[in-house]
Amino acid sequence: MAKSLNLEENCFLNQFGEKGFLQARFNYYSRCPSADLVLGLKPHADGSGYTIILQDDAEGLQVLKDDQWVTVPSIPHALLVLMGDQMEIMTNEVFKSPVRRVLANSERERISVAVFYTPEANKEIGPEDGLIDEERPKLFKKVKDYADIHWDYYQIRVESNPYCQSLKSY
Repeated sequence: MAKSLNLEENCFLNQFGEKGFLQARFNYYSRCPSADLVLGLKPHADGSGYTIILQDDAEGLQVLKDDQWVTVPSIPHALLVLMGDQMEIMTNEVFKSPVRRVLANSERERISVAVFYTPEANKEIGPEDGLIDEERPKLFKKVKDYADIHWDYYQIRVESNPYCQSLKSY
């Protein structure tokens, strides 16, 4: 990615540090008879650097594009790689962190595994200097521990629902 932007090859790796952090989340979305009334997972962007998702063959993941929700095709055994907020910061918004959600399904359950990769603890990140100029001013300040700040703000709360239990994470 750095080379495609005419940057030093390791610039993003340097911002992640030597001890980048991986975290996995296993998601189970039960069948929901009232799928038209609930979401499996509310709209959000990821606070990670990257997110890698393995989905089963039940569609439900959507991304927001041009103010429209677009269903992401579910391709068996394929990995979906998404930029997270931290890569959006590092690239000064050249690469964007998509807003996504998961729809509930009235016909069948859905399972996915998401792996989040974030910079090492206390590592300061910010826009790469090579992506800042008069045409594209600096859009973000430098920040430490962004994922923690993001999690505190957007923390997912699993609430009981009289119609169905929409998300369980293990």
